[in-house]
Amino acid sequence: MTDPLLREETIFTWGAPPLKFGAGAADEIGFDLAGYGVRRVLVVTDPGVGALGAPSRIADALQRYDIEAEIFDGVHVEPTDDSMNKAVEYARAQGDWDGFVAVGGGSAIDTAKAINLLTTYPGELMDYINKPIGSAQTPPGQLKPLVAVPTTAGTGSESTAMCVLDILSMKVKTGISHWRLRPTLAVVDPLLTMSLPPEVTAASGMDIVCHAVESYTARWFATFDRKKPEERVTYCGSNPVSDLWCEKSMGLIARSFRNAVHRGADDVAARSDMMMAATFAGMGFGNSGVHIPHANAYPIAGMVKDYRPAGYPQDEPMVPHGQSVSLTAPEAFRFSFESAPERHLRAAELLGPQVDRANDQREQLPSVLVALMRDIGIPNGIGGVGYTEADVPALVPGTMKQQRLLATCPKTPTEDDIADILTNSVENW
Repeated sequence: MTDPLLREETIFTWGAPPLKFGAGAADEIGFDLAGYGVRRVLVVTDPGVGALGAPSRIADALQRYDIEAEIFDGVHVEPTDDSMNKAVEYARAQGDWDGFVAVGGGSAIDTAKAINLLTTYPGELMDYINKPIGSAQTPPGQLKPLVAVPTTAGTGSESTAMCVLDILSMKVKTGISHWRLRPTLAVVDPLLTMSLPPEVTAASGMDIVCHAVESYTARWFATFDRKKPEERVTYCGSNPVSDLWCEKSMGLIARSFRNAVHRGADDVAARSDMMMAATFAGMGFGNSGVHIPHANAYPIAGMVKDYRPAGYPQDEPMVPHGQSVSLTAPEAFRFSFESAPERHLRAAELLGPQVDRANDQREQLPSVLVALMRDIGIPNGIGGVGYTEADVPALVPGTMKQQRLLATCPKTPTEDDIADILTNSVENW
């Protein structure tokens, strides 16, 4: 029996959906969903992905199995509370749904998670959004079947139990986190990424990098205070199972990320590696958690000024999520190095097999990240997306609201620490 006075956590959790991976996997979704007994399904996507035809092809595949399928292509890239509420209102107005298929990047998959939650149970987004921004209510029961079909190699949302969005009134990103949001099935088809622009490939890929490294360097699960079962959170800290997925993801990134950016239109092997890396990293961070780079990313994206990235819709300013998480990563890992030196050095070795071991150990991981970011065209720090040192005091509060993420860092940052990290990230090279 466990000692009732034990202060440290003794339990970690790990979960992931069943996975179907491979070229052509998206064409089998009708067969897959028929096994769940569904008869009416909403396919959720964004206008750009919709125009490429994959959602229509999937809807046709569903109909061949006598499943009625309707396409909603109103997903907003980098979703907001307003865009998610509109999507939920549309879905509610069309009657009851037996299941959902999300086709797109993290924006489409996360929007589908919100639709599934709020059409299955009553309530509003803020009822379920993480504290301190929302009420963090627990979904009261199982959700409807959701098949996630990623078309970018990045978010890993097909594996995770998180739904991320911008709260427009607060100019901050936050989300909903509960294991019930995890998709029922992840269908990962590398052929759906072949037409991605290099800029999107680069930004999405940096999200994978940060997922894997933040998860790998996260606070070890046993160092948390012991929780009651009902208090145990989705992000339980790094653990033996999540570590395996993150290490494998980093190896695939080292082998294929640059090729996917520079030769992605012709390199099926590189695209396959990056799709697998995204899914593996999702299996890691979706359980262990992410920390400072992601916490910083939320205000960086939420307070965007006039930056309009190449390769993305140009109708409004935005900082793509993969860019926003990467911009402070080198400095964040300098800060966290002393809390787990061996983890940071191993990550540098996995991501950059040619890392210069003569370097100061604290600089090895940041130097690998900076070299990669320069090679694939990531903006040079937060200054590259329109911020200056004068903006740092306004960015810090948005980061400090992300206590769910900051608590996962093995070295807990103060407001002054976050300010220093942001200031030192105005330029990364």
